Amino acid sequence: MSKPLLDIDNLEISFGGGTVKAVRGVSFTLGREKLGIVGESGSGKSTVGRAIMRLLPPTARISADRLAFHDIDLARASEREMMQIRGRRIGLILQDPKYSLNPVMRVGEQIAETYLQHYPRAGQAAAKTKMLDMLAAVQIRDPQRVARLYPHEVSGGMGQRVMIAMMLIAEPEVLIADEPTSALDVTVRLEVLALLDELVARRNLGLIFISHDLNLVRRFCDRVLIMYAGRIVETLKASELDQARHPYTRGLLASLPAIDRIPARLPTLQRDPAWLTDAAEGSR
Repeated sequence: MSKPLLDIDNLEISFGGGTVKAVRGVSFTLGREKLGIVGESGSGKSTVGRAIMRLLPPTARISADRLAFHDIDLARASEREMMQIRGRRIGLILQDPKYSLNPVMRVGEQIAETYLQHYPRAGQAAAKTKMLDMLAAVQIRDPQRVARLYPHEVSGGMGQRVMIAMMLIAEPEVLIADEPTSALDVTVRLEVLALLDELVARRNLGLIFISHDLNLVRRFCDRVLIMYAGRIVETLKASELDQARHPYTRGLLASLPAIDRIPARLPTLQRDPAWLTDAAEGSR
């Protein structure tokens, strides 16, 4: 079995001097696969993604028995070392491109700038060629025209393709996608997912796909981590989600409406983190 790209053991993240524990005892590995992290808002899934990138605010406290990318200890790496890792070796795609792209720079300039940040000796001409090739790779028609546009001039789906191009231009080994399709309509969402699937397979990446959409993750990912109240309560293959044993996962599945049957009342989840923590311990 090949060595994992990411190896995380007993990750703890807290805020407010340790009074608010956002993530508690999270452990998982990532290989060259599509790993989904599912949970409702506030479950800690996005916090885990940002901890890997070391992009949490200064008030956050991170501790882990192991937080490693290859043999690099991300928890103890210097900021200089992290600058070499962010974007170049681990990429992050955020939820809404209009909040991630610089509104006063043309999209082509932003993509080329990302490339030059990691390959400063490449030169402007090489960066422009690479940028246009990357826009074509994410299936944007007429890359020359789109490269001259500002972020407000592109649609949501095209903006997300631009973000994917920007994150992949430095050829990272790991990609963290944090709700990358939630701001898109259904048709565009499927197109972006198909594109991500193709690029991950072609480039042999490890992908962490963070979402609250269980059905989406089930169809797209290889493995799934279910998070609630800062903990991973269940880990299983995406194809085996219907065999989930944990009460919270079963509750999530039961709360999904089905078009072939309309229940008198849609099941709801019990909102008791202490109960779920006890259940998680019992299912291990």
